[in-house]
Amino acid sequence: MATTVRSFCKINLGLAIGPARADGFHALTTCYQTLAAHDLVRVEGRPAAQTSLRITSNDMRVPTDASNTAWKMAERALKALGAGTGVRAEVHIHIEKRLPVQGGIGAGSANAVAALIGLERELASAGVAPLPEPEKLRIAAEVGSDVPLFLIGGTVLGLGRGEQVSPLPDIPVTECVLALPEVGVSTPQAFRDWDELQSSEGRAQSPGSQGTGHRAPGIELTGTGGSDRLVALSRALASALSPRPPEGSSAGVGAHSSGVSAFSGGLAGNSGSPANLFAGGQDPLLALVRTGIENDFEEAVFRQHPFLGNLKRILADSGNPKDAAVYAALSGSGSALFGLYGTSAGAEAVEVRLAEVGIRSLRTRTLPRDEYWQGMVE
Repeated sequence: MATTVRSFCKINLGLAIGPARADGFHALTTCYQTLAAHDLVRVEGRPAAQTSLRITSNDMRVPTDASNTAWKMAERALKALGAGTGVRAEVHIHIEKRLPVQGGIGAGSANAVAALIGLERELASAGVAPLPEPEKLRIAAEVGSDVPLFLIGGTVLGLGRGEQVSPLPDIPVTECVLALPEVGVSTPQAFRDWDELQSSEGRAQSPGSQGTGHRAPGIELTGTGGSDRLVALSRALASALSPRPPEGSSAGVGAHSSGVSAFSGGLAGNSGSPANLFAGGQDPLLALVRTGIENDFEEAVFRQHPFLGNLKRILADSGNPKDAAVYAALSGSGSALFGLYGTSAGAEAVEVRLAEVGIRSLRTRTLPRDEYWQGMVE
C-alpha cells in the first residue's frame, strides 16, 4: 500500500547573505515560511534482501538518479533506520511535479522530506521504528541547506547556511501569489554573482562583527556569520516575531503528528491566534515588514535578469492602493517571486496583471505549522 505525501513549498521572508565561510558556503540569516502549494510524493517501500531505489516523475526535468534529493534522503534514512543498524528495502518514489524546478521555493528539498515521511510510514507496518528527530535533522542538513526547514514547517528561522532551523510563532494565514517565470536561476551562480558584486563595489563584509540584540527564547542569534546584514536581519526577526507566552505557560516542546517536534522554547500555549502572542496584538507580518526586511539575492539576480525586478513591481502593486501587497520579494535565489496580500481582491488583481504580461502564476496561502503537519499525508 503506497503512501502519498503533500510536499509543501516555502518562500523566504527576508534573506541576508554574509561572507563565504571556510567550507565554501555563505553564512545566511533567513525567515522561511511554508505555503499550501505542493507537489505530491508517492512512496512504496517494503523490506527486502537487498536495497533498491527507484524514482519516477511526471516531469522530465526531475532527475531520477542519485542526484535527486529524495533519493539522497531515502538512501541515508535506510542506512540510519533499525536503531542505526540499517534497513534493506525496495523503495519506489514517484514525484508528481506541480511546482517549478529551480524556482527558489524549495520544491526539491520538500520532496526529500516528503520521501522520508512516506518511507517511515511504509516501513512502520514491518515494525521499523521512525528515526529520532536529531537524526532526521542531521540527515536533512547533509542533503541540502533548506531541507531541515521542512521538518518543522510554518514560520522558521534559518541560520548557518540555512540548515540551523528553529520554529518561530506562525504569522497569520495570508493570501499569496507566486509569479513563476520560465527562466531558472542557479543558486550557486547567484552566490557567485553576489560575491562579484561585493568585490567590484568594494563592500566590506565586516567579518569580525557580531550582534546580540533581542532573541526569541531558545534561539541564539550571536555569531551568525559575522556580517552586519546578518545581525540586522536577526534583530529584525527577533524583534518582530519573538513570542510573549501567556501568563503561566512554560517554554517546552510542541510535538506534531509526524513525530517531529518544535524543539525551540517559547511555543507552548500557542492555541489561539498567532497575533495574540505579540504585544498589543500586533500582526507579526506587518511588524516584520516594518523592519525593512529584504532578500539580498535580489540585488545580484535582478541585475542578471532585469525582468524579474519588473515582476516584483507588478506583485507589489495590485492597481488599487488598499489591495496592494503587504510584502513582495524574490524567494530564495529565484526565479519565483511572491506577493502577500491582506485581501482576496489584491491577490486576484495581481493574477490578472501577471497573465497580461504572459507570466504563469499560482495562488496559494501561507501554511501554519499545525496545518502543515495535519495536511501532509493524503
